[in-house]
Amino acid sequence: MLGDEGPEENVQRTAGRVPVSPGLIRDWAHACAEGLEAQRTEINDLNVFPIPDADTGSNMAFTMAGAAATLDDLDYGTADVASVMRALADGAVVSARGNSGIILSQILMGLADAADLARAENDPSFNRLTANGLRLASLAARRAVSIPREGTVLTVLQVAADTAAREIEGSPADLVRAVADEAAVALENTTEQMIELANAGVVDAGARGLLVLLDSLVLVVTGLANRRRAYRGSMGDNGHRDSECSGSGDTDFEVMYLLVADGTRIGGLRDELGELGDSVVIVGDSSSEREQFSVHVHTDLPGAAVEAGVRIGEVRDIRISCFLLDEARNAPGANEPPPRHKRAVLVLAKGEAAAALFAEAGAVAVRADNGVDPAAVAEAIRAADSAHTIVMGNGMLASADLVSVGAQVRSAKRTLVFLPTGSMVQCLAALAVHDPGESPDVDAFAMAEAAGATRWGSVRSADGMMMTLAGTCQVGDILGLIGSNVLVIKQRQVEAATALIDLMLAMGGELVTILAGADLDEAACAAITEHVSYEYPGMELAIYDGGQPGQLLQIGVE
Repeated sequence: MLGDEGPEENVQRTAGRVPVSPGLIRDWAHACAEGLEAQRTEINDLNVFPIPDADTGSNMAFTMAGAAATLDDLDYGTADVASVMRALADGAVVSARGNSGIILSQILMGLADAADLARAENDPSFNRLTANGLRLASLAARRAVSIPREGTVLTVLQVAADTAAREIEGSPADLVRAVADEAAVALENTTEQMIELANAGVVDAGARGLLVLLDSLVLVVTGLANRRRAYRGSMGDNGHRDSECSGSGDTDFEVMYLLVADGTRIGGLRDELGELGDSVVIVGDSSSEREQFSVHVHTDLPGAAVEAGVRIGEVRDIRISCFLLDEARNAPGANEPPPRHKRAVLVLAKGEAAAALFAEAGAVAVRADNGVDPAAVAEAIRAADSAHTIVMGNGMLASADLVSVGAQVRSAKRTLVFLPTGSMVQCLAALAVHDPGESPDVDAFAMAEAAGATRWGSVRSADGMMMTLAGTCQVGDILGLIGSNVLVIKQRQVEAATALIDLMLAMGGELVTILAGADLDEAACAAITEHVSYEYPGMELAIYDGGQPGQLLQIGVE
């Protein structure tokens, strides 16, 4: 991934001298775009500075997606790292949206400048490019902001640059992990570095977006993703404005445009815009061949801000937005009535009997016998009309779809918690400890703990020949699976079920829960009960009719 150095041990041996490949830049760019899109809602919720308009995540995701898209048409047979990095940075400048998008473009500009320097010095090593890139990115981002403040993305970016410089002699994997981890620590500290963040009880939104970029670099270099805590936003009384159309300070509008002009006149434009408003950011690519700049300002006089650019060059792609209108338009659920219920649990289920079992336990069941549309799940959550909803997908909906559902439904008045249940028997374990009288967080934690402590397996019929961990199975064989791995192959249902139970109980257990599928023989069910009673005296056994198609049974061991 890094270059053509060969096995991992050679990467470790040559440490920071490993060269960077153009493909790494491309993969990192797309990982950043995907990561920012995945964290878009969370970053929006954190957005209280410079104005609480809940768009930092959206702006960073839009900017990075546009930048990454410029790399798709490059010829990677002839392109080098510097040209790929420059295309990425130029794409970010053109696509930059909002204050955060412009700063993001400058981070990429710093990396592009470092790549140009590496090409000039014939030093393509990963560590030096990363260290120089973060240093130049920090300088470029700080220069772009009219009044830099600590406790923002600028602070965390400086920490990342310092860490890269300190770790430059290590391996690429060690360097990127250290940079991301130190940035995560610096992100936590932003809450105490800025009064606006402390009042809202949040970390800086732009710095959270930067951590996504650094974690994406860890992912493409090491193949392993960092897991971060959930950084929840707080858009309460300290976050929203009271005055109409009020932005940063007393300004009403955000003005952005692209400007082609003589670079020597940008300083004067910066001063003039500073007199018209605040949050002035003017950035451009660092190439002498193109004098294109992205201009951003918060002002009460949007026309004057545009005219200031027209006087010194060519202005295009003008975007003017009123903060109050954007806030009203973007705030999820701003005008919806209060939910009728305080708490709800929604689960996905296969089988009529299983759905009835969940309903008896107090959950809203969405049938997924033939698959399920994420839109139907979102609609069911809305229909539950609850202030706090716990959702269990039970392995029937991809995590990306669950994230999409959350983005559609979550609002200031409605919170969602997704528990990572992979099966209906884990869902039953979670529902067994569900306590509507507890606080939502405590209840969700207890349910997640119960589900996570439940080992689960299933028995099903093979619909084709395939290689498995237990050997080759044929059509019609009865398979026993733990999770998604086939560990038992038998000819009869009872043989597969009892063998699977024996495997699962080899690690101990106190309670066995079985959810019988639509095609499980009654004789097999009776034989399973007899086997558990005889082989595991004192073991508690609970068998429920689930009626689920495609599985003969599910087994849970607690």
